[in-house]
Amino acid sequence: MKYYATGRRKTAIARVWLMPGEGKITINRRDAEDYLTRATNMKFVEQPLHATGTREQYDIWATAKGGGLSGQAGAVRLGIARALLRVNGEFRGELKAEGHLTRDPRKKERKKYGRRGARARFQFSKR
Repeated sequence: MKYYATGRRKTAIARVWLMPGEGKITINRRDAEDYLTRATNMKFVEQPLHATGTREQYDIWATAKGGGLSGQAGAVRLGIARALLRVNGEFRGELKAEGHLTRDPRKKERKKYGRRGARARFQFSKR
């Protein structure tokens, strides 16, 4: 049985499939450790599995696009948490308590017209 969910963070989108297995995580057809490079991103992705105690029970296959590696890791994390809800609705309490079901809404602020950046202003000159 496969369970599917979508996760998003910043401009990254991840499609995540959960299937019974021994705990192998694959992102964009590469091993997750090789793809994410940073150990902190890898821990971030595994958080929902550790919260529910299902780290060694499911294989994860994910495709991630857009953004950078940290954004993609956040998107995969949300996708895993949502897929775990489809596996067992009783996981909701643990996942929600640790904040794994919250979509991080922070995005890059757009550049404003007539300015150098999103918040940058022209230099003030008294004279």
